Amino acid sequence: MHGLILAGGEGSRLAAGGIAVPKPLVEVAGRPQIVGLLETFAALGCSSLTCAVRADFPAVRRLLDGRRFGPPLTVVTCRTPSSLHTLVEGLRGMAGGPVFCSMVDTVMRPEDWNAVYGAAGRYLEEGAELVLAVTPYVDDESPVYVSRRGDGDVRAVSDEPVAPVCVTGGAYGLSAAARLAAADAVARGVHKMRAFLKGLVAEGRRVAAVEVPRIIDIDRPSDLQTANAWLAARER
Repeated sequence: MHGLILAGGEGSRLAAGGIAVPKPLVEVAGRPQIVGLLETFAALGCSSLTCAVRADFPAVRRLLDGRRFGPPLTVVTCRTPSSLHTLVEGLRGMAGGPVFCSMVDTVMRPEDWNAVYGAAGRYLEEGAELVLAVTPYVDDESPVYVSRRGDGDVRAVSDEPVAPVCVTGGAYGLSAAARLAAADAVARGVHKMRAFLKGLVAEGRRVAAVEVPRIIDIDRPSDLQTANAWLAARER
């Protein structure tokens, strides 16, 4: 699979909380988050790496220029209104084939990254069009809830709480069909990632889910503190 990291957001809540650097450069486990994700994706076995980075953040581009992660790295600069648009912008120049994608603010344990990546590859090979990393751990102000069938495939994506609690975690496996569907959704005026996910499921496409115990989404300074404390405690 090719690897794609979406870093097109403004990071306004971090900035409002006093974090002076762009979100991709906040330090998680002792290194800039975008560097940690690229190292993780390379270790997982991604055949190429692409970062879609907001054009307002030249410091991110400077950090990545000349760095080597193993697989070839492409940095795409963008100025997009949503993560769905950033996804489509990042996919535009990538080679064909399945894609493993993450938001730049997604934090997981190394073993959970391995589990999600491995399961995503298997589900895509078995015919799933999209794979979602999901978790029962909710730390988002506006979570996207996922209900599943008995076989684990996604039955519905909604804004309303479900039981048992299960929410999306910001990491995805995309088939060639899902890549085309994302571009088509943007062309039709779909604005948000959650609307794209809801539409795929509503159309009857096969969407699979991989559950891990905890995923942290770094939106606020408190999220950054929580992520670093959690990972440091596991190291000890």
